[in-house]
Amino acid sequence: METNQAKPKNYLVESILALLFCCLPLGIVALINATKVNSEYENGNYEAAQKASDDAKKWLKYTVIAGVVVFVLYAIFGFLMGGMAMLSGGGSY
Repeated sequence: METNQAKPKNYLVESILALLFCCLPLGIVALINATKVNSEYENGNYEAAQKASDDAKKWLKYTVIAGVVVFVLYAIFGFLMGGMAMLSGGGSY
């Protein structure tokens, strides 16, 4: 099958890495959209393939942002709990 349409980027590798290292629920949505790109393109649904690519990219961004926010909040919480433990005399020096 010969086409004039360029195959959209599927973001599959990025989605898998984000799924593993950032945020599981959002990463699943990104991965689902990433897997749709190739099948839609091969079926000749170029607009659907481009939409799936755009959606995968969007959810990939959301996944990374959520992962960074959770990491920062976890770091802040750990810092605050460590500071409170030092103030209460729980630390042994």
